[in-house]
Amino acid sequence: MFEPKEQIQAAQERWEQQCLWPSLERAPERDGRFMTTSSAPIERLYTPLDLKDSDYLRDIAHPGEYPYTRGVHPTGYRGKVWTMRMFAGFGTAEETNERFRYLLSQGQTGLSIAFDMPTLYGRDTDHPLVEGEFGKCGVAISSLADMEILLDGLPLDQVSTSMTINSPASIVWAMYLAVAEKRGIPWAKLRGTTQNDILKEYIAQNEYIFPPEQSMRLVVDTIEFGSQHVPQWNPVSVSGYHIREAGSTSAQELAFTLADGRAYVEACLERGLDVDDFAPRISFFFNAHNDFFEEIAKYRAARRIWARLMRETYGAKKERSWWLRFHSQTAGCSLTAKQPEVNIVRTAVQALAAILGGTQSLHTNSMDEALALPSEKAVTIALRTQQVIASESGVTNTVDPLGGSYFVEALTDRMEREANAYFKAIYDQGGVIPAIRNGFFQKEIADAAYRYQQEIDGGEREIVAVNAYKVDTPLEIPLLAMDPEGERKQIERLNRVRRERDNELAGQRLAELREVARGSANTMPAILNCVRAYCTVGEMCDVLREVFGVYQETVVV
Repeated sequence: MFEPKEQIQAAQERWEQQCLWPSLERAPERDGRFMTTSSAPIERLYTPLDLKDSDYLRDIAHPGEYPYTRGVHPTGYRGKVWTMRMFAGFGTAEETNERFRYLLSQGQTGLSIAFDMPTLYGRDTDHPLVEGEFGKCGVAISSLADMEILLDGLPLDQVSTSMTINSPASIVWAMYLAVAEKRGIPWAKLRGTTQNDILKEYIAQNEYIFPPEQSMRLVVDTIEFGSQHVPQWNPVSVSGYHIREAGSTSAQELAFTLADGRAYVEACLERGLDVDDFAPRISFFFNAHNDFFEEIAKYRAARRIWARLMRETYGAKKERSWWLRFHSQTAGCSLTAKQPEVNIVRTAVQALAAILGGTQSLHTNSMDEALALPSEKAVTIALRTQQVIASESGVTNTVDPLGGSYFVEALTDRMEREANAYFKAIYDQGGVIPAIRNGFFQKEIADAAYRYQQEIDGGEREIVAVNAYKVDTPLEIPLLAMDPEGERKQIERLNRVRRERDNELAGQRLAELREVARGSANTMPAILNCVRAYCTVGEMCDVLREVFGVYQETVVV
């Protein structure tokens, strides 16, 4: 129990007069600004006075209890450690399948699939607009034949799978479901997540195809279909990661991500779905950046805000509907091409922040990712980083060990206040989609990114190996080499699929998809039928382009 506020205030004033000021006269503080990665100022000392408006039972509570500030599970990692889910994908389906098998053999506990740029934009590998982009940032998937090879031999009924795909998410998810179906694995046994967060594409990553309203329809279609047929699958992972990678502050990442989550909830309610039928399967994806305490506070604030929204604003009755469950990934934008081994240290600090913040699953970046896709050596070190933290650091022994820290709780409260201010600004413009069209999100992120870079260029912020502790040494780490014949093999397989499939059936299925897209029925059954007929990603997306149109972003000055 804290002493009365007046006593603490008096004690702090005595400390300043008798202890702090004499110390500063003898040894002044370091030059420079004391601030978070998001440029927010940090006070010298935090005490109970910084929590004067906080009520423990109302705002913090115990782990596993509303509003889940301290975590959604009462035992934390004492019951089960986070899922170690290393993001992987490059070149052909065969190469990525080999990497997945290796990672599972090394102790990874979940799969995470990266797709290449043609797939992300709904184009087949041989389309002239994507020439030269095959396999560079993920695996190439043009048809069900590729997905069958990608998942060959992987225990889909025993391991959860995350897929980072957005505009064509319903199509790629349908391919995953079709592979399970062909193997005789019931959809009810499948566990995993499709990112499927199209709103953050317009806000930050720009890998969109269709206009926002039609894209939202596809997202709600997957949520509705999943709640009815694939009950353990998370059909959308609302993703702040890419918002942060674009240059946002931590508070912007938090606010914009949760605003997107609210938009999906409201779209599902407009469809007529019951909130407790779909809310438990909405998941989140956050960045783990450099500022250790700011990141921890962000995760804690996210849980509290979401719980209150779901229970008090949307009237959810189920406890699981109030939970914010999230995956996290260490900050790719923080990695440096110079002295890449130093990235191992950055990644370890960022991973520890995500874990102390209560993440449910985690990807740790590899040291070479500012230079190339991860080599086997680099990805093994990244996975070992998680394993060392889990097995040797002791942070898993107690739940929310930083809970009650005056600093962390004050940061958590500040994060919540800043997020609520952004919610008001967004909803004053009519909601997320009008704010996207107004360029609100894009300008806020651009301004934050510019300020951060100015701080680096001006020497206010030190980045090791970039503007501090620079050395000119040759690169000594191995880089990944992909199969130089991969693109040719991929196109040969694609052409073979087109030759050998029942093209009359494929054409019929595409025509059925066109009619469904023109109406208002759920598109997932028609997409599944196209996938089963070996229609390609490009063919299906072209049908949807024809019906929905293609979005052109408004330039905001």
